[in-house]
Order: sequence, then structure tokens, then C-alpha cells
Amino acid sequence: MSRHNLVVAITFCVLAAAGTAYASSLEKIRNEKVVVTESTVAPGEQEPAAKLPSLIVYISDGTVQMVPATGATRKEIVKKGDTAFLPEGTGTLTNAGPSPLHLVRISFLTTGGTETWGKTGLPPNYALLVENKYARAYDIKIPAHGSEPQHTHKARVVVALSGAELEHILPDGSHQPSTLKTGEIAWRPAATHIGHNLGATDLWVVAVEPK
Repeated sequence: MSRHNLVVAITFCVLAAAGTAYASSLEKIRNEKVVVTESTVAPGEQEPAAKLPSLIVYISDGTVQMVPATGATRKEIVKKGDTAFLPEGTGTLTNAGPSPLHLVRISFLTTGGTETWGKTGLPPNYALLVENKYARAYDIKIPAHGSEPQHTHKARVVVALSGAELEHILPDGSHQPSTLKTGEIAWRPAATHIGHNLGATDLWVVAVEPK
């Protein structure tokens, strides 16, 4: 047996012996504040334990089994658009359902901040999902051909659950293209603008602003 084949065989045996299958993940964003990965977790597979404080955004429905670092294992039904904050050291997340589970993990690289932002600066129709020392997360919906009031947001990760053809109308009256495709994950800088949905599809986004 060649050296290469021997290494492959040993690796396969070690993985088989471990008996744990982990989700496939793709890094989408990395900067000084966050690392963002997108994962497809097959039935029975695990999303690895959180090494950093992180926020999960589910982009499909499913059932998850949470095995915390301490405390009892629990099973939860999750829906597209749901979010879950996982503190540093949280245990594993397993897909306990019959279909692949798609999720985005936003891991925070800073120590966060003590300021509470609440809904400051956001339009009244935005739904606040999570806020803690690490981030503020909220739900954005703009119907087809609709607009939202002028508002100011901080630098953020956006996860497009339903994309649309968009533009931002800036305070000086200029128009800036800002289209998002369904499934797109993007980093958007802080800005003041009006969001205008130019298309025939409703926009649905979860936005996460790291502190």
C-alpha cells in the first residue's frame, strides 16, 4: 500500500471510529468583528460546538437537538427566520429532523459592549429578535413595490430569506442600487437611507449588527 493510501485509510478509520458526522460549512464573511459561515446539516449530522459567542439564523425549517455544555439535552422545532444565541462553550447542535437543515452562524470576535440599542434608529415595522452585549438582530420585511421610512442602521450582516430588487434613497436624494438575492449573505456598512422595493417579490431579511 502506498504512503498516500495508508494515510487515507487511517484517517477514514479514525473518523469511522469517532462515529460523529459534522456539517459542511462555507465561510461567507470575515472582518474585524465577525466570522460568518453557512452550513448544510444533514439528518443526524452535528454543527460543531461554539468556540466563540455566536448567533444562529435558520434559513430552513427543521428540528434540532441541543446538547449544552451543562444542563439537559433538549429538542426544538425551528422555523425559517428563527434566531438563537449560543454563548461561548455551548455544546453541539444536531439535526434531529428528516431533511437537511440550512443555517447561518455569525461568530463574534469582539468582547461586545454595554450599550443597549433597542429599536433606536430603526423603522417601527422592524421586529427586534435578539439583543445582548454582542449584537442586535432584527427582522426586516418590505412588500413588493413598497418603501420603508428613512432610518439609520449600524454596520451589519444581512441574511436574505426572500430577496428582492432594491434601491436605497439617500438623504441627499440620490439612489443607490441594493438588490439582494434569496439566500445571499452580505456585509453592509452603516448608513442612513430609505429602503425601496422595486420588484415584484417581498423582501425578508434578518439583520445582525455586531457591537
